[in-house]
Formats: sequence, structure tokens, C-alpha cells
Amino acid sequence: MSSLTSPQAELAPASCGCTEEDARIHGNAARRTNLKQRPSAEPSSKSRVLEVAAAPSQDAFEHFSRKLEFETDCSDVHSAFVSGAVDFLLLDVRSAQLYLNGHVPGAVSVPVLSISEERMMEFPLGTNFVVYCAGPHCNGANKAAIRLASLGRPVKEMIGGVTGWLDEGLILEK
Repeated sequence: MSSLTSPQAELAPASCGCTEEDARIHGNAARRTNLKQRPSAEPSSKSRVLEVAAAPSQDAFEHFSRKLEFETDCSDVHSAFVSGAVDFLLLDVRSAQLYLNGHVPGAVSVPVLSISEERMMEFPLGTNFVVYCAGPHCNGANKAAIRLASLGRPVKEMIGGVTGWLDEGLILEK
């Protein structure tokens, strides 16, 4: 069920900063099934999407290309393990108990608060790390990436974390 048609969406303004009127409009729009998106040659007013104009193409290219230096996704991690081309160490930075409850196959448990120079001596200096946590609602992977980077270790985040892994239809290991 879309969050736009959930009972919560109809009872409260959206968490994205919408006003109650916006939330009512979003709810009504979500219930219409025969709307078609047609770009207008000369829109009479700007949508909230384009209140801030899209970046020039070259800027967007540079931004999104650079973003890939910092992150990877669940599908790419899974593909690396399936193909045997694993040139990184996957770290589950959640608590040890959450790791035991279920983790991405091939991951090593290194809870974010345990990341220290001493702990990381277990791994060769050239190791490329990929970190993940529970999902988009959790910033543990970001905190782990900061700790690793501050120790001079190359690091990427697996965006989506456990939630993304499961959304891809992949399984956790116990």
C-alpha cells in the first residue's frame, strides 16, 4: 500500500514538510487512478518538484559520478559475492546481537562503536571496506564510514542496509 493512501497519510501532514492542505491534496491525487502525466509546454505555475531548478547536466553528471565513490548498493554487493569478485570486506556495523539475528551473507560483525585503530589492525591496510546498518532509517553506516575514513581506511556505504537487502529479495544468514 502506498504511504499516500495509508491511514496515517490521511490523518496527518506528510513528514516531508507538507502542510495539512498539501497532505489532503496528495491523498486526493493518490486516489485518482486515471490521471496521466503530461509535460506542459508552458506551465502556469511551478510544481514543488521544480521550485528549485534541476542542476545543469554537467553538474548532475559530476555529482552522481562522485556519489558512486562513496556508496554501492545491495545488488552490486550481492553480484560480487555470487561472481567471486569480492575485492572488499563487508562490515555489518549494527550490534552483535542484531548481527546474530540475521546478517548479509559474507559480512563480518564490527559494531560501529568498536571501530578503532586497534580493532582495525586485524585487517590489512589496503582493505576496502563496505559498511551497512539496518537501513535508510539508520545512520550507523555513516558513523562507521566516518570512523574508518578518519583512520585512513577506504570505505563505501552499502545503501539500503538490511532493509535494502531484503527489498531486493535477498536472504539474511544466521
